[in-house]
Amino acid sequence: MRFLLDDEQREFARSLDGMLTAAGTPAAVRAWAAGDATPGRALWSRLAEAGVLALAVPERHDGLGPLPLELAVAFTELGRHAVPGPLVETVAAAALLDRLDDSGGSGSGSGSGSGSGVEEAAAAWLPQIASGKAVVSLCVPAACGPYALDADAADAVLVVEGDTLRLAETAGPVQPSADPARRLARPLGGTVLARGPEVGAAAAHAAEVAALATAAQSLGLGRALLDRTVEYVKQRTQFGVAIGSFQAVKHRLADTLIALEFARPLLHSAALALAEGAAHASAEIAAAKVTAGEAAYAAARTALQLHGAVGYTEELDLALWIRKARPLRDAWGTPAACRARVLAP
Repeated sequence: MRFLLDDEQREFARSLDGMLTAAGTPAAVRAWAAGDATPGRALWSRLAEAGVLALAVPERHDGLGPLPLELAVAFTELGRHAVPGPLVETVAAAALLDRLDDSGGSGSGSGSGSGSGVEEAAAAWLPQIASGKAVVSLCVPAACGPYALDADAADAVLVVEGDTLRLAETAGPVQPSADPARRLARPLGGTVLARGPEVGAAAAHAAEVAALATAAQSLGLGRALLDRTVEYVKQRTQFGVAIGSFQAVKHRLADTLIALEFARPLLHSAALALAEGAAHASAEIAAAKVTAGEAAYAAARTALQLHGAVGYTEELDLALWIRKARPLRDAWGTPAACRARVLAP
């Protein structure tokens, strides 16, 4: 199995890195946390123009995918730049709708007529997701808890409870979060789009796509934290020398780098397994998720320790990255849940 990216995939990553660097994402993150989604939506449109969202949408709905490996490459860069918004949830919603649409909708034979509801939803939302015109949040309480991410900024919120898929009517108040840019609210009410076992199967597939994308975000986040910390320890001095010359600091940074680099091939292997529909894809995604999440969380702890007191300040952009590490580690599969999936017979 090949774990290295090809030239085209590496160039795709470089182009996204350049675009997001020029976009100045910290300002968009701060605005999003304050409830102003305008800069974030503008950034969302630029990502759509680059083809990021189309990677999760099939060609029959004006997309380019599904292409899990390219999606992992893209979300690594989104994590590196701390791009706000329910990007993971939107691509997961696309995977859910695509899987149900491909199966002809669920609820057939139940007398509910829910199959046509799924087909209409897929036809309405998938092309708009690919073009960046729609922000769709997905809530699967069994996989991610009872809250929908950024429901207040989303154009639609899909909720899967058991074997029922519904389009939420509204959402409750935004709840406090460790990361202010992750705005959590409980979806309320809504219209049933589908019922049946196919909904549960499609939701499980969507949760795997979400876990893969979240693992990629964690990997990018961890690399950004490491890069910023390396630059800082070259500048900060104690006893007349840069602290980066201290053996203990070198060892801490080396451990952080090794953990992140160990996660990278696991992420790419999981993406390839998902693309091939391999039976072991779920376990590989879980392994990548727990490894990347733990590595990013360790990178955040290292960054905080080596930056010292300045690392705690809200004014320093570093805080925008540090505060994402733990929520991403736990989103779409806690470490304990992922380890259980890896070890399941």
